[in-house]
Amino acid sequence: MSLQDKVRRYWRVAVLAIGALCVVAGLIGYGKSGGDKTTSAQESFVNKVWQIKTSNGIEPGMLYVFLSDGTLVMASPSSQPSLGRWARTEKGLNLIEEGITYPTEILSLKRDEFRIRSLNPGDPVELQLTPAAP
Repeated sequence: MSLQDKVRRYWRVAVLAIGALCVVAGLIGYGKSGGDKTTSAQESFVNKVWQIKTSNGIEPGMLYVFLSDGTLVMASPSSQPSLGRWARTEKGLNLIEEGITYPTEILSLKRDEFRIRSLNPGDPVELQLTPAAP
């Protein structure tokens, strides 16, 4: 099996596992009590597997999932999957990775595109996310 085949297999397994997490979260009712209670837990970016199409600071192809309980799942072909947190704010989102909170603006939210700008130290990081292909 070639390295390219192994990478494809890894991504298929990662997408399926993350998709299963989304289904389980919905079935056990996280959508009723998770995230910010002042906004709809059924927002269109929640419980979907998103893939970075373009970014000025993160590799394209990385997967992001915003679970309805406030868990942020991130997976990349070049590193181990990691978990963080997310929360809705008046101005957008807070993304919490390794205990560090990054205020994040929502630039665009459509069914087939989710664009955000994370206000990291230094230059802001913009991400264009699209639904991940199975």
